[in-house]
Amino acid sequence: MIVEAIRIDHQACWGCKTCEVACKQENRAADGVKLIAVQEEGPEIIDGKLNFVFHVNLCRHCDEPPCVDACPDAAIRKRSDRIVVMDSEMCTGCQACIEACPYDAIDFDPDKSIAQKCNLCHHRIENRLIPACADNICPAHCIHFLCYDSAPS
Repeated sequence: MIVEAIRIDHQACWGCKTCEVACKQENRAADGVKLIAVQEEGPEIIDGKLNFVFHVNLCRHCDEPPCVDACPDAAIRKRSDRIVVMDSEMCTGCQACIEACPYDAIDFDPDKSIAQKCNLCHHRIENRLIPACADNICPAHCIHFLCYDSAPS
């Protein structure tokens, strides 16, 4: 299975944070560490109505990820299926990847002294499942995992 993309309809997001919970449960992220984060803007009054805007933020699995080049320990790599993964065993906690990420999508676990990021639930994808955040967990149906089948690499 070759990854096409994870797409988020920010207009449809209600801000329920179910995706955050699903991700945390699936990846067992430490307290305070978010691999996906729902950020809230507002409230503001638009046309006499209270308005909130929610943005779901996670690793974009860039075509040319700056975090890969920034990591002095080669703890981050881009796989052949385009998923950018971090090897927590190789991470020394220098946080260079955090500074390099233009999307503020890498978090730091102070207890383990390592950086952590969305790995697109590659362990699920390898078993023909979709990432936990997109697995019909979102009540607003705003997170979509798009992929196409190909010969295994």
